[in-house]
Amino acid sequence: MDSERLERYRARLLKEKYRLQLELGRIHAENKGVAGAEAETRGDQTYGDHMGDAATDLFDKERDLSLEDNVVDLLAQVDAALARIDAGTYGTCSACGQPIDELRLRAIPYTNLCLADKERAEGAS
Repeated sequence: MDSERLERYRARLLKEKYRLQLELGRIHAENKGVAGAEAETRGDQTYGDHMGDAATDLFDKERDLSLEDNVVDLLAQVDAALARIDAGTYGTCSACGQPIDELRLRAIPYTNLCLADKERAEGAS
């Protein structure tokens, strides 16, 4: 892959990394704000008579943890793609060593597998 295309992918990946970091910060801020507000309004009170409220809070916390895990995973994939650019292996499938199709890279710039190996990996899991 020529250096001009690599730099375009680097710029896209850096932009995505920044977006993901902002999203992670937003998730953390929301969780911190919610936890603080709950502690202030609830005090020593327990949910006891409000099982619906407890269930809603639990659902919200689990959803936020899931979102956070997803963002952290995507950040790791973006960082790994940036490292592959630096190492000169970007755009090469880590499983078979063949070039990853340009359309796939445009759609998922942090991918490390060609479509055939991704399909094999998903079929195995």
